[in-house]
Amino acid sequence: MSTSGARPARKAVIPVAGMGTRFLPATKAVPKELLPVVDRPALQYIVEEAARAGLPEVLMVTGRNKGAIEDFFDSTPELETALEKKGDAARLDAVRSSTDIAQVHFVRQGEAKGLGHAVLQAAAFVGDEPFAVLLGDDLIDARDHLLEQMLAVQAEHGGSVIALLDVGMENIDKYGAVAVEPGGQPALDGDEVVTVTGLVEKPPVDEAPSSLAIIGRYVLSPQIFDVLRETEPGRGGEIQLTDALATLVARGEPVHGVVFSGRRYDTGDKLDYLKAVIRLAAERDDLGPALRTWLHEFVSELPAEGASPA
Repeated sequence: MSTSGARPARKAVIPVAGMGTRFLPATKAVPKELLPVVDRPALQYIVEEAARAGLPEVLMVTGRNKGAIEDFFDSTPELETALEKKGDAARLDAVRSSTDIAQVHFVRQGEAKGLGHAVLQAAAFVGDEPFAVLLGDDLIDARDHLLEQMLAVQAEHGGSVIALLDVGMENIDKYGAVAVEPGGQPALDGDEVVTVTGLVEKPPVDEAPSSLAIIGRYVLSPQIFDVLRETEPGRGGEIQLTDALATLVARGEPVHGVVFSGRRYDTGDKLDYLKAVIRLAAERDDLGPALRTWLHEFVSELPAEGASPA
């Protein structure tokens, strides 16, 4: 189904109301979304991704104790003046860039009732247009244009589009899983586009329809809001976005998936967070050479697996 002439997506929604319990005690006072990945908060990478994909308006769905996120994306005249007086142009540009990335709006979720409930808070902001949802735990490398591919698929086929990753059957019970039609089509960057025929949230391994997991990027039709209003709490007693998408599929609305084969960094897990910091820092021109040298030396001095450190 071609949807040429339909309105393109222009807005992005980023749910940031989670408590970040996996990173306590650090997140007792600092929202997990502001934890630095090298020298920028994880959330800044997400907003930059949305802006790069042509989504200039961003809504963050926040919760209690997340005021620091609003402060981060606000201007800081005192800091900027101090940096100007010191002639620190590089840091001044960095501070201003975090404010100027996109037009950022905020709404409170109020009560944490799940991802589906968080997305529903964006209904007034979105209106009757397709829109993107970006989850802050998933960083997509700037060299991989996953969101751009998804927006192109939605513009061509209509309906909704979700990002998928083959995580292996042994890991699928940690994710929303999908069933898809056999075969697929190539997307812009060589990823595969598939037609989704069913979705289930965190199924037991022996009941999973495939090893394709939903990761934190969605391009959704505005019809999702009507479905979310009718969706009963599901797994974990929360309103699951996966359940609402399954309802759309059952009603015959197209849902496609882009099977991602690029670089993704999971900042929601402590070990994967550390890996993300090291990988991104190692590739930077200013930090990479010295860091890679140190890493080679450090790894060569590590004790063999199972041995006790000196």
